[in-house]
Amino acid sequence: MMILVAGPYRSGTGDDPAKMAANVHAMEAYALPLFRGGHVPVVGEWLALPLVALAGSKTVGDAAFDEIFHPIAERLLEHCDAVLRVGGASQGADLMTKVARQHGLAVYAALREVPGCESMEEPSR
Repeated sequence: MMILVAGPYRSGTGDDPAKMAANVHAMEAYALPLFRGGHVPVVGEWLALPLVALAGSKTVGDAAFDEIFHPIAERLLEHCDAVLRVGGASQGADLMTKVARQHGLAVYAALREVPGCESMEEPSR
């Protein structure tokens, strides 16, 4: 399956770039286990952040950021089979989960719920 890893990006960071990067790293920690479980992992930020920069975004939450950041993940979901929801509170990740369910996609709340990953431990934080 192609699985979108959805978790906090801005939530709880005060838009601090180092904290947002740590949140991306936390989502990326699921990519290798998912791959080893036979899946194609995708983190929306891998696509969104370069496009946001190309669109001329100067700060998180400006018009160029908002034009691309969540919409690219919603478009990406049209090509995914499932979502793995990780981490803590996040309006964006909750939105991705909601959209996934609307598309009839599987939504997993833990790595062990994903077929092929049942014996894997959650990545350490």
